[in-house]
Amino acid sequence: MTAASRLGVGMVGHAFMGAAHSQAWRTAGRFFDLPLEPDLAVLCGRDAGRAAEAAARWGWRESVTDWKDLLDRGDVDLVDICTPGDTHAEIAIAALEAGKHVLCEKPLANTVAEARAMADAAARAQARGVRSTVGFNYRRVPAVALARQLVADGRIGEVRHVRGTYLQDWIVDPEFPLVWRLQRDRAGSGALGDIGAHVVDLAQFVTGDLLTGVSGLTETFVRERPLPAASPSQGGDTAATGSQQGDTAEMPESRGLSASGGTGRGTVDVDDAALFLGRFAGGGLASFEATRFATGRKNALRLEVNGSLGSLAFDFEAMNELSFFDGTEDAATAGFRRILVTEPGHPYAGSWWPPGHGLGYEHTFTHEVADLVRDLAAGTDPVPSFADGLQVQLVLDAVERSAARGSAWEEIGS
Repeated sequence: MTAASRLGVGMVGHAFMGAAHSQAWRTAGRFFDLPLEPDLAVLCGRDAGRAAEAAARWGWRESVTDWKDLLDRGDVDLVDICTPGDTHAEIAIAALEAGKHVLCEKPLANTVAEARAMADAAARAQARGVRSTVGFNYRRVPAVALARQLVADGRIGEVRHVRGTYLQDWIVDPEFPLVWRLQRDRAGSGALGDIGAHVVDLAQFVTGDLLTGVSGLTETFVRERPLPAASPSQGGDTAATGSQQGDTAEMPESRGLSASGGTGRGTVDVDDAALFLGRFAGGGLASFEATRFATGRKNALRLEVNGSLGSLAFDFEAMNELSFFDGTEDAATAGFRRILVTEPGHPYAGSWWPPGHGLGYEHTFTHEVADLVRDLAAGTDPVPSFADGLQVQLVLDAVERSAARGSAWEEIGS
């Protein structure tokens, strides 16, 4: 591997998202013909022992405890940010200013102000050939990418209705501990920002249209929870581990946490659930739901798009399938068809297994890395951009403002 053919990666954070990203960096070049070979140079975590253990487990050459060390290293070309949202802006802006490409997990930041600062920094860096992207990995599900193609090709006509839901149940138990994801100063918001961000991005990506206004409701059902108990068994998956935490999109930090938590209780100051209506620039209407209180639902992400000529429906619990209704067919035999999105001509699928052999959650991150590496080698701006991440943040902010004003209609800012 020559210096010209490698892409040195430094990753900050190593819990759930760190594991997913590590797997992607290790795998992408083995299944996709990439112009640059990812080199897992260094992993950063605040606890030296746990960081070293994670580096050894996931194949990183070494580990450090201060993310600023990555900025001066000649073997780091890209900084991969897998930390909680309250650290995204500081790390990303510093990395971009140091000339490092950046992959940052979603949501882009905890506030619009932070997200705007990151987007501005990305625009300045872009002029110097330094690229950045935000990790909305569900765009890289082959069935979702196919849905986007079908909409772009006009197969469903004019978009009329969009229904998006993201349902989980991991904090239904009122004695589940007060992990960092339930604290506004760390997470920014609750279900709205954590999983609602995904369904908003997915809806806008598939339709190719942007939301212009929303009306929302949010609720916190359990307002006080036990403080988490610290124990060696918790490893890097507790609220107490700080910035080494994975910035997870859809998994709780529940491994190693007992339902009873530690001593004392703390306040939950984020939403448990969010419901909101929206309107797209093209005139389509939308409804969204994001909740961690859908008892029995573990990671139920679903999107349906109804158009003037047809409809599409995707359910992550059947992630290798896409439902498609062609309204131009003879009504006597028309109906939703099940497309098994594993054919060689389907997005991403041809690089993996024979038709019918399904892919899984981890493959979305590998696709994300493959697209990013190709863009970096070609000097092309990756998508979704930090500007796209800011736009999603503006939607989330408008939902919160609407909910605070009794579901008043709120326009999406710019």
